[in-house]
Amino acid sequence: MSVRSSMPWPVRWALAAIVLGFCAAISLWAFEFGKDIAGLDHGTKQELLKLRAEMDGMHSELEKAKEDRDKAQSIADTIGTLVTAGKASEYKLIEQVKQLQAENQGLRNDLGFFEKLIPSGGVEGVAIRGLQAEFQNGKDLKWQVLVIQASKNASEFSGELEMTFSGVLNGKPWTATLPNGALPLKIKQYGRLEGIFEVPAQVQVKGVVAKVLEGGSVRASQSLKL
Repeated sequence: MSVRSSMPWPVRWALAAIVLGFCAAISLWAFEFGKDIAGLDHGTKQELLKLRAEMDGMHSELEKAKEDRDKAQSIADTIGTLVTAGKASEYKLIEQVKQLQAENQGLRNDLGFFEKLIPSGGVEGVAIRGLQAEFQNGKDLKWQVLVIQASKNASEFSGELEMTFSGVLNGKPWTATLPNGALPLKIKQYGRLEGIFEVPAQVQVKGVVAKVLEGGSVRASQSLKL
């Protein structure tokens, strides 16, 4: 007959838990010790630090690239503004040149007109020194008349200029004057009058007559055949 001592189950479970915990602690220590020996954890930390440094460098390069892009965009905008302003100035200069050319041509025409109308010697009183007429657009008739007083220190002349247009309408003689009648004329030395006469349809203008009137009497006249 043998006597066995009986250990309570809770004590057994506690002892088993202690043994398992001890084994787990030994295993964890062995794992950490193995990593230190192999240098795995140290290498991972070094790689992580290297990656972080590279990321910081990439961020710096990215910020620099953004700054360069902003500077380039600013320069491009400035150049675009200068180009636009330059084109506007060029267009304005072209328009001014055209205007000056037109004015110069007008002055040349006036000079030629006056050179042809220089008064001859021995002429006194009011005289017509030039009568010109030309068609525009194949229809309207543009006319110019230069009236002068050749004498020096002449008193102001006050009268009227009468324009008469003659031609043919449907094979018959045709004449007409300015729609508003004779034009008032006041000159000291010279005066130039001009205008545009609208020729009626089917009328062929053959000639123009200019007359300077004073109190109903003709002081000077000149005719022009077309």
